Amino acid sequence: MGKSHNAYVYGLLTVLCWSTVATAFKFSLAHIDIYQLLFFATLTSAVVLSAPIIWRKEVGGLWSTLRAHWRISLSMAVLNPCIYYLVLFGAYDRLPAQIAQPVNYTWAIVLTLFSALILKQKPLLTDYLAALICYGGVVIIVTGGHFEGLANVSSLGLLLAIVSTVIWAGYWIMNIRDSRDQRYAMCLNFLVALPITAVLCGVFSSFEPGWVGLAGSLWVGVFEMGLAFLLWSKALRLAENSSRVSNLIFIAPFLSLVFIHFILGEAIVKSTYIGLTVIVSGLLFQQLGANMRLAKRLHDRASRITDGESE
Repeated sequence: MGKSHNAYVYGLLTVLCWSTVATAFKFSLAHIDIYQLLFFATLTSAVVLSAPIIWRKEVGGLWSTLRAHWRISLSMAVLNPCIYYLVLFGAYDRLPAQIAQPVNYTWAIVLTLFSALILKQKPLLTDYLAALICYGGVVIIVTGGHFEGLANVSSLGLLLAIVSTVIWAGYWIMNIRDSRDQRYAMCLNFLVALPITAVLCGVFSSFEPGWVGLAGSLWVGVFEMGLAFLLWSKALRLAENSSRVSNLIFIAPFLSLVFIHFILGEAIVKSTYIGLTVIVSGLLFQQLGANMRLAKRLHDRASRITDGESE
């Protein structure tokens, strides 16, 4: 098998992991609270992400990176996993999975807006149109197709879901400026977050989640926070065309509905399918705009080179 084929295999395995996340969140939160889920999932993820580093005998490099960049490691750990997952778990605790999950997927739109404000990247018209399309899909899902449906949705849960997209987009903006060795960065985030999540769990909850809750948090730690990151990184490294592999993520929200229905027993309403299709269409439209921007840059660069040679 070639590298390209392997990239798709790793990409699809990642999608499968991410597709179980919404179900795992709701299942776990039925048995434990958000502080217990955060601590035990973070602990599990720290173990999963540390394992390859220990296997490669690179613990010294991990420690050196922490000593040289402890401030950014602490900042990133506070943002992700601590604040981000507390907010996200709070949203899932109050909303049906079929609402919380699609809203969370709009973080890519927020990232584009942040890039314009913070990184001074000029948005394209397609970016604004994509935002309108995506949030139109959110409105369809939340209201069930009619605004009377808002009365049945937790306002706080919806607010937390939207805030989670802002936090996640902010995390990736910080990640762009992260000067740490990327072999260790994510692992350090969870290792540094571990004592913070332990304090939160000890103060606001307890370390007795019960076996069912513990099993759910282990699943979240492995398949949402840990293994999925390793698989996705491997997929992108092997990919001959990373954008094609990245397109696989659009399968995840639809596959997720299958798990939500058959495992959680949520009846998936028609407006969820329609709204999710609208959101994914908006994200694909945004990606089309990004590809057009890249093509224009390459064309302009080629033109400058050609003009320079002709002179």
